[in-house]
Amino acid sequence: MSELSGLYAIWNREFKVFLREKSRVIGSIIQPLLWIVIFGTGLGASVSVEGLNYQVFIFPGILAMSTIFTSVFFGTYIVWDRKIDFLKEVLVAPISRTTIFTGKVLGGCTDALLQLVILLVLGVFLSIPLTVFSVLFSIPILFFMTVGLVSLGLILGSMMSSFEGFNLIVSFLIFPIFFLSGALFPIDNLPSWLHVFTRINPITYGVDALRGIMLGTSQFPLILDLSVLLTFDIVFIILGTIAFKRMKL
Repeated sequence: MSELSGLYAIWNREFKVFLREKSRVIGSIIQPLLWIVIFGTGLGASVSVEGLNYQVFIFPGILAMSTIFTSVFFGTYIVWDRKIDFLKEVLVAPISRTTIFTGKVLGGCTDALLQLVILLVLGVFLSIPLTVFSVLFSIPILFFMTVGLVSLGLILGSMMSSFEGFNLIVSFLIFPIFFLSGALFPIDNLPSWLHVFTRINPITYGVDALRGIMLGTSQFPLILDLSVLLTFDIVFIILGTIAFKRMKL
């Protein structure tokens, strides 16, 4: 088996699993919609941010939330594959661990992006001021965010042997990542000690890029946002490859 064939086989397997799990797809779409409609509308009735309706302001942040939860929790499939001994079959296949990791990352990114595209389409019906330009340029930003986050989830999954341990660690990580990304509030007036955490959070720059593209308001230059996201991806792809090489059957 060639490396390219192995890469395709792993990606295709993850994609087919995604298509068969209708409840997973529906749940990952309903949750962010509830945040937008209920939370956004509730506060939006009395709050505006930077001259924007609050529901409109948090839409890029809700996309980031969906990206975080869907991508990082993709690592649970590593734990599941280990439980049913499928991971053992994959790891002994005549392909490199790097190819296995890359195929898993691409599979997770495909799953997440399909769900995010659905949310973008639904955003039009929620009166979010989206244009063809903003949608087309938002997809690469979401992809960059997804690559790093899926890699993070796979790294955690490679180190865990139980669902309980994985969920505990992931829950501990993703909520600070989400709440400290500026998804729900502007970050420019935060206390200095909290400002530090938002600055070192790579998802902050993803949310900022999305908000700049969709709404025309941002805290940082787009080139900085992209640079941070690409660095985030490269670092976690390298760490993920190392983690998979060291992973034991």
